[in-house]
Amino acid sequence: MSDAHEQLRRVRAEESLRAEFDLSLRQRAERCLEVRRQGILPNHHFASASSECLKLYRDGYFLSTVMVSQSVAEGIFRFILERNSLTSEEGLKIPEMAKLLVRKGLISSECANAFARIWCSFRNDVHHMNPKVVEVPFTKLAQRNISDLASIENEVFAYRTNQGKLLPVQAKYWDLNEDGSVPVFLRLE
Repeated sequence: MSDAHEQLRRVRAEESLRAEFDLSLRQRAERCLEVRRQGILPNHHFASASSECLKLYRDGYFLSTVMVSQSVAEGIFRFILERNSLTSEEGLKIPEMAKLLVRKGLISSECANAFARIWCSFRNDVHHMNPKVVEVPFTKLAQRNISDLASIENEVFAYRTNQGKLLPVQAKYWDLNEDGSVPVFLRLE
């Protein structure tokens, strides 16, 4: 292809993307404002995926939001178990294990309910792309899952600040450095 043809294709692609963005800007902004997400997370393996999940929801990719929210919630759940030297009891799923964590005083019942709702959000149908997936109300489910994921993160990774210093409420979920600093994942957009 000629350079002129490639340049024309590039201009058309940019115009198409700009038009799509302009048409969806208001809805994207509204979805951004819906979620009370935590702006600072510990820099763990699921932080980036959690942030991408927020962007998927913001941009209207609801099926993907559901998938990623399920994965991130499961990752955080396993992380909580690991940091508390617990193992998943044989045969127990996240909803039952979450109740156990409540009884041990490790998470609130609200947090356990959020984990359970995400786990029960058509997980097998979505994860395995079963034919029933076409019946899933992805828009509402994505909204609920992203809200539940934010609630989980806001509880598990809560922090305060004192004179500009970040002070984790539950330090065991953060990797504190010897000097008291904390490696973080920022999502302050």
